Amino acid sequence: MNDTIRDLTLMLLYLTSWQENEPPFDARRSWKGYPFEVLDQLMEEELIDGSRRAKSVWFTKKGEKEARALLVKYGIGESP
Repeated sequence: MNDTIRDLTLMLLYLTSWQENEPPFDARRSWKGYPFEVLDQLMEEELIDGSRRAKSVWFTKKGEKEARALLVKYGIGESP
């Protein structure tokens, strides 16, 4: 898979996400309107997680950290 597509998908997931604070979920979530092969790779890398039947995914702490770093790398976000 193209690393640029992977990076951009993770950034888009993050940019369109929201924070959910209702038990049992305390996580940043995003709709999964992206190619499943990219989402599968992000799940394998433990950057996102979720049920295959759900319409949204949530970010792992590792995934949130990497998404923020990619935003800085591509000049979209600010350094923490």
